Amino acid sequence: MPARCAACAARNTSLCSGLGDDALAALHTIARRRTLRAGQALSWTGDPAVTCGSLVSGVLKITRAGHDKRSQIVGLLYPGDFAGELFVTQTSDTIAALTDADLCVYPREVLERTLACYPAAERLLLQRALASLSEARRWLPMLARARAEARIAALLVDIARRCGEPGNGVVMLPLSRGAMGEILGLAIETVSRNMSAFQDAGLISLVGLRGVRLLDRPALARLAG
Repeated sequence: MPARCAACAARNTSLCSGLGDDALAALHTIARRRTLRAGQALSWTGDPAVTCGSLVSGVLKITRAGHDKRSQIVGLLYPGDFAGELFVTQTSDTIAALTDADLCVYPREVLERTLACYPAAERLLLQRALASLSEARRWLPMLARARAEARIAALLVDIARRCGEPGNGVVMLPLSRGAMGEILGLAIETVSRNMSAFQDAGLISLVGLRGVRLLDRPALARLAG
């Protein structure tokens, strides 16, 4: 196994998970490492779809322009997630780093040919795409109907689940209060007010500007529905 693959923190959750040595070596051969600073884009809407990749560390945001031409965050990518689109010639969304990020990126057309030679990798990528679609279907009704506190609780639980909690239990949120509101369809004041209410109720404790410790995860999950 290539040394970078063996040391990869996302090895068990990425496209590479469960692959045999031959398939892993084939992916490693066409991969190159790319690092993004917070705010830097991996791809822009309308760009030729020439690369895609697996996120090793950090958090990326997916933004899409609405009918009013304003950009809106429509998704987040965490370590292990696949960034970009296969079987297209032009990107439909902008993907940019919310935090410093590290990726294994692949030439799109070469990756498509490689996956065709390794059905296990192709099936895994399909499974991940279907899981992402299922997750989107779960979120959309909540965004349409759920109360503000339910939306915020769901996002906090999801971020903690996907980003992991260090030994001190403090999750560093990759989103500002404004970005949280953008994703959830809420005003920044509503997000801040509910975060403070969660703290007063003993559900969370806020640590600095972005840190949060989930003190009562079951209660947050119940609130999220």
